[in-house]
Amino acid sequence: MGSARRVWLWFRSEGLAFPLQLHARAEIRWVGASYTAIHQVLTNAVYAGAYLYGKTRQETILDGIGAHKKRIRSLPRSQWQVLIPEHHPGFIDWQTYEANQQRLAENTRPQPRKGGGAVREGGALLQGLASCGHCGRRLHTHYRERNSSPGYDCAGKVLVENRGVYCLNIGGVQIDHAITQAFIAALESAKLTATLTAAERLEADREAALKQWRLAVERVSYEAQRAERRYRAIDPDNRLVARGLEREWEACLKALEAAKSDLARREAARPHTIAQQERDHLLALGPDLVSVWNASTTTPRDRKELLRTLLDEVIIKVDRDAFAAHLTLRRAAR
Repeated sequence: MGSARRVWLWFRSEGLAFPLQLHARAEIRWVGASYTAIHQVLTNAVYAGAYLYGKTRQETILDGIGAHKKRIRSLPRSQWQVLIPEHHPGFIDWQTYEANQQRLAENTRPQPRKGGGAVREGGALLQGLASCGHCGRRLHTHYRERNSSPGYDCAGKVLVENRGVYCLNIGGVQIDHAITQAFIAALESAKLTATLTAAERLEADREAALKQWRLAVERVSYEAQRAERRYRAIDPDNRLVARGLEREWEACLKALEAAKSDLARREAARPHTIAQQERDHLLALGPDLVSVWNASTTTPRDRKELLRTLLDEVIIKVDRDAFAAHLTLRRAAR
């Protein structure tokens, strides 16, 4: 999904609960996922099967009045005391974890001469990818007029020479169209494989979500069985306690029925799985990548993510005398 925020929003859209334990001896509660919890899991090496120690260091500093203060400093990975990859079975492999860390870093701290920054809303295809061909700075994205036409601008001269003019300021409609044509032409030979791969990934993502709902049903079923055992084990003469346990059992049964209902509804809404015969038919027909790109179900965010699979940077240089813009599409070695 490209960013920790998108993962968090996906958890919310799917209605999935997240485990919360306030301390080691506290009972686990299932609550709505928070962004902080999602980010902590994605950045925790233990999640990828690694053992680590010494990520932080306590330091003593002097404040402005000369008093001693202690602080905890996070250390770079090269200074960790212990890091043992593949120490135990992880939920993801170490390579996937490393790729996730790189993507998270690029989202927040994009490097020079590299496309970066998390993909955001808006129709400008080159958000985070476009750079100025005159000064090398990353271009800003803007939207104008009633139809919110995209555009790109660089304030290089304002920052450096303080002349009050843009280094370049250009509309993005024709530029985005040219980039789209080049992108589709580059993928012409691989469009069949790309289409099937996208369909298979959609199926895998949906199945992963359904697995979480099936596990939720199992968890609620266990809670209902435990509540039943507690109710049946109580002395019938102790009516006050028995009534409380009976209410708890009834609440668990209602939660179980709701979880089963949600699971059945989501399984019924699951997209149809592509059979082998349909795959062969798609390969024979040759689906049109242009139609997929222009489909109403393809969002601007989807198009931006697709562009980043092939492009690392688009350099825009404006020739004012010729009323033309020159585009340089750069792709790093894979």
